[in-house]
Amino acid sequence: MDVARSKVSDAGAPVACASCQARHGVVCGALWSGQLRELGRQSLRRTVDAGCEIIAQGSESSFYSNIMRGVVKLCKVMPDGRQQIVGLQFAPDFVGRPFVPESMLSAQAATDAEICVFPRDLLDRMISERPKLQRSLYDQALKELDAAREWMLTLGRRTAEEKVASLLHLIATHAEPQTATTTSFDLPLSRAEIADFLGLTIETVSRQLTKLRKSGVIRIENFRHIIVPDMDELERMISA
Repeated sequence: MDVARSKVSDAGAPVACASCQARHGVVCGALWSGQLRELGRQSLRRTVDAGCEIIAQGSESSFYSNIMRGVVKLCKVMPDGRQQIVGLQFAPDFVGRPFVPESMLSAQAATDAEICVFPRDLLDRMISERPKLQRSLYDQALKELDAAREWMLTLGRRTAEEKVASLLHLIATHAEPQTATTTSFDLPLSRAEIADFLGLTIETVSRQLTKLRKSGVIRIENFRHIIVPDMDELERMISA
């Protein structure tokens, strides 16, 4: 994991913040300029290789982070060692749970990723000082709850084809770059991980991807690169 401290301009504002995807996100977008400068002075940029753990389940992490680039998978490890993927996070999502000392999930880089890390105690203090930040984190928690309920619907009621299409739609809506007509991305999960996430077999996942490819909904290059020619068509498959 490579680490680089954020550079700060002569005026005290973090240089990297100007072009940062998370600048207007849940945390940074709710801070006033003085708080943002303070956060910038104490933040670190880290590159995380795919497969590396960012936060371990059951650990007492001393930091929070914003995702700058890449995909992070949230996992729950059961007492017998089995692991279940329970969510995906993308730039500029916030990683961590304020005021909860022990992490209930593990966060692992699904792809090579870059994160901006800042001290837990600093942000906890800013939360108490800034009602707008409290509201922003509260809004994110409600969005995550809505997303979890939507995913329960996907797992419980949708067909195998709709499940795979739902996952592709989730990734595609966070993919970069996008154009007015097409979206392309590399799958951040292996076929086995997709099967685990969707409650399907690997064979079923492969069969449904092939079916979507043959119907023209997606194109597949080099096994993991997905091109979606028409996002509306992909979305219609989910809402049908």
